[in-house]
Amino acid sequence: MARPRNRQTESLSYKEQFSALKNLPPFFRLIWETSKGMTLGNVILRTINSVIPLAMLYIGKEIIDSIIALQNGDAVDQEYLWIMVALELGLAVISTLINRAITLLDSLLGDLVSNRTSVDLIRHAAKLDLYQFENAEFYDKLERARRQTTGRTILMSQILSQFQDVISIFFLGAGLVVFNPWLILLLFLAVIPSFLGESRFNQWTYSLTRSWTPERRELDYLRYIGASDEFAKEVKTFNLADFITKRFAYLADKYYHANRKLAVKRAAWGSGLSMIGTLAYYGAYVFIIIQTIGGIITIGTLTFLSGSFSRMQSMLQRIMSRFSQIADSALYLQDLFDFFQIEPIINSKSGAIAFPEKIREGFRFDNVSFKYPGTERWAIRNLSFHLLPGEKLALVGENGAGKTTLVKLLARLYEPTEGAILLEGVDLREYDLKSLRDNIGIIFQDYMRFQFRAGENIAVGNIGMIEDAELIETSARKSLADTVIEELPDRYQQMLGRRFADGVELSGGQWQKIALARAYMRDAQLLILDEPTSALDARAEHEVFQRFADLIEDKNAVLISHRFSTVRMADRILFLENGQLLELGSHEELLAMNGKYAELFHLQAQGYV
Repeated sequence: MARPRNRQTESLSYKEQFSALKNLPPFFRLIWETSKGMTLGNVILRTINSVIPLAMLYIGKEIIDSIIALQNGDAVDQEYLWIMVALELGLAVISTLINRAITLLDSLLGDLVSNRTSVDLIRHAAKLDLYQFENAEFYDKLERARRQTTGRTILMSQILSQFQDVISIFFLGAGLVVFNPWLILLLFLAVIPSFLGESRFNQWTYSLTRSWTPERRELDYLRYIGASDEFAKEVKTFNLADFITKRFAYLADKYYHANRKLAVKRAAWGSGLSMIGTLAYYGAYVFIIIQTIGGIITIGTLTFLSGSFSRMQSMLQRIMSRFSQIADSALYLQDLFDFFQIEPIINSKSGAIAFPEKIREGFRFDNVSFKYPGTERWAIRNLSFHLLPGEKLALVGENGAGKTTLVKLLARLYEPTEGAILLEGVDLREYDLKSLRDNIGIIFQDYMRFQFRAGENIAVGNIGMIEDAELIETSARKSLADTVIEELPDRYQQMLGRRFADGVELSGGQWQKIALARAYMRDAQLLILDEPTSALDARAEHEVFQRFADLIEDKNAVLISHRFSTVRMADRILFLENGQLLELGSHEELLAMNGKYAELFHLQAQGYV
């Protein structure tokens, strides 16, 4: 069983935590660009609402002093008293309405920001190179970034609430200073210890969460495979439930204990530091009472000062605590912005040329070598050959020989480590990347079974033509997927897979015909089939490839198949071994050479005798 690595959770310094606040301006910009109207409305409403607490306290002071004066028989205008009561009622109603409007705007704007962030994340991920997705460290960054696309509503509300409370503090503080400035100093001394404690624990929480990213990703994966239709057959057949649950429970328990230790420590220290604030408040309260008894201030002023001090204390504690939370969230926000800073290496050069309208010289591998990042083993080594215009080339070799790597290089999903791939005598890197990929249709053996409608599943091959029903149906006929779709209750509108309501699951061979239809969706000049017919029987595969060869008569094609009866239909066959070209020629030529291809061909043929 995999065990989490031993680790010491390193705490971030205050400098690191404060430096994370640099992420807030771009976050503000994101909010503003998402909806200028909602953002401005939210700020205006909060600004108005921030003045109301001071006004309410002052009106309350006037009401109390007026009542006491009337009880003492002083000449006080009762009309003024009722005006104050009416004003207090009006402010209470306005405050309630404003709070409702703020909550609504926070919710709507938060959803829009979350949606936009998710869209930006998907678009940026699509720009990145294939090899980056095959790196575990990159996946950790992606996972941390993905987690930041949700829950940004809370951060946005915290920032706007902070803005509102700071303005309220300013007005309340001005009121306190008029009566006794020493109360302000006492107030800040009361809340600073609590603020420092919250900041420190937020730093530790962030460090713990970040250091456990790989294990949390594994927990998500175990949760998925343990309760997924995709893995249900294997889980039942191989009795994996106990293994998965034990592994999940072990990792989850380790994370729980690490988190519990921090939570208990935080609660203990937080309680002690909060006591300081409580004692400071009652110290100020006693001071105000003594002044009232001495006749220095009125009862109304007593309520105003105690109310102002109490509100300022709670607001300052909220501001300090929220500031720490905002800084904490800003640290997590850095994960999102860090992901957006990752740039692809494979992209179009400035002044890149368009893919030729018709291939006249073909593709040429010129001493190409390739090894995957972070490895020392060559997947392709010193490979040179010429794919002629209109030629159908089959790639043959044992597993791990480099066949799939070769076609990924041809589609410029990878770049050669050494050497060059030429098209019309020009390095592939000189061509516009979108133009290149628009002219290459490729279906891999590990194609995706999208839980979409049947027509949408086919349109994936050229998603810009998703509304072209005629093209979709034509592509289905070419791949024989139409024989599958005709049997579905809703034909091209039928939802495939069991994930959603009324979905229909297909057999492996039926899914492959749907996937093959994607290759016909675009008018590509090079078509690549990387063992996409492995679930078909030999006869069906032969029929598919025969149809494929007839339909792309004037185009280039690269076929990968382990069935030599199918491979022999190609114009030439390239036999790879350990990433190197071993043999190249037509089926008849390779048999005449009596080499490795002939050996494997005769070996496979015996299986049909």
